[in-house]
Formats: sequence, structure tokens, C-alpha cells
Amino acid sequence: MTLDNIDQLWLLWRDTHSPDIANRLVEHYQYLVDFHAQRIGVHLPKTVQRDDIRSLGFFGLFDALNKFEPERDLKFDTYASFRIRGAIIDGLRKEDWLPRSARERTKKIEQAFQSLTQSLQREPTADEIAEYVGISRQEVEDTIKDQLFSNLLSIEEKSGENSDDFKEGIGHSIIDNQQLTPEEALMQEEHHEELKVAIKGLNKNEQLVVSLFYYDELTFTEIGHVLNLTTSRISQIHKQVVFKLRHVLQ
Repeated sequence: MTLDNIDQLWLLWRDTHSPDIANRLVEHYQYLVDFHAQRIGVHLPKTVQRDDIRSLGFFGLFDALNKFEPERDLKFDTYASFRIRGAIIDGLRKEDWLPRSARERTKKIEQAFQSLTQSLQREPTADEIAEYVGISRQEVEDTIKDQLFSNLLSIEEKSGENSDDFKEGIGHSIIDNQQLTPEEALMQEEHHEELKVAIKGLNKNEQLVVSLFYYDELTFTEIGHVLNLTTSRISQIHKQVVFKLRHVLQ
């Protein structure tokens, strides 16, 4: 599709919001969905269907169409990429991507880990766990990897104490040697509140750089495309932000 045709479609979409025009725009920009689905998909367990990832991505693309504001002088490709990536991650967090068989295998591995640790007086190897459970070493490693991934995706979800999943997950059996004392936790909370106030005192571009770099994990070059600034300028803004925040916290 030529640039002129795309511009015409955007004009028609702006004036009519026709479903037919939306479908044509989605069809044109689906390469963004494919790109981000592929990029995220390589890190996902084998149980996650790639078509499901693409479906989540299309939700993000359609959401971008509805919320995009051309007058902001921001490329749609850049804006849509944020929405697509966010929709995929949010969708993955809300779903339980591990099948029941995988969760049962995880429980067996955790039980084997605890039993072998007691009998051997040390942490068992993957080969020892595999022999104890009666599966291959590769299955042990894949199961642990998939379970850790599932825990990472749901890290912001709060489980109730009566939930069936409350005691599940290999992450719950790992001792946290860096547990904060109540005093340290209170001090850290106060520092976080001071940091929030300090960030609100930054100018608009500085706040955007903080958000895009630390929250959305964009590179300085990508942030430069969003804000229409050079990479060196973004680096300079970042240094200014770090200096200001350090000064406030000190």
C-alpha cells in the first residue's frame, strides 16, 4: 500500500471511524503485531500458543487506532508498538499459561528437591531430581523455567491465603536472604515517597525520559524517536534527571 493510500485511509478513519477502514489499517500495520509477538514469543514456554500472543497484539493495535492523536506529531508505528507490547504483556499476566500437568510436575519436582536436600544435606542437581521423579533432566529444567516465567508474569497479582495457588510455585520455596527488617522497610517506603515527589517536580521531557527508560525499557535512541530529539540530547536529559534526583534524596 502506497504512502498516499495510507494517508487517505487515515483521513477517512479520522472522519468516519468506519469498521471497514479500521480493518484495512489493521491489515496494513499487522507487521507490528508479528514483530512484537515474535520478539516476546521466543522467551515464552512451549505451552503458550503463538496465535494467542498475536491475538493479544491485535487488541493492542486496535486500541492504538482508537486512541492515536495525529496532531501530537508522533509516528503511529512508535505509538502502536507501545500499545501492542503492553497488551501482550498484560494479557500474559492475566492468564495461567501452565497446563495442569505442568503444575503437577512442578509439585513433584519441589517435593523431590526438599526430600533430596534433607537426605543429601545439600542442594540436589537436576540429574538427581530427574532420577528421583522419573523424568529426564531436560523436563526438569523446562518445568522450572516455565514455572519461574509464570511467577514473573503474575508478580503483580495478589493471591489470597485461601487460594489453591497460594503455596504453589518454586519461587515460594526459595529463601530470601535479603529480607528487610521492619525498620528498613519503613525507611525504604519513605525513600520511595520522596522519590515520587521528586519525579513530579521534573519538567515534562524529564518525566517522559524517566518513564520510557525505566518503566518501558526503551533505549535512548528509541526515546529520541518518540520525543523527536537526538540520542545525545536524551542522554543529556537523563544525566540531568539523575543529578536532580540524587540531590533531592541526599
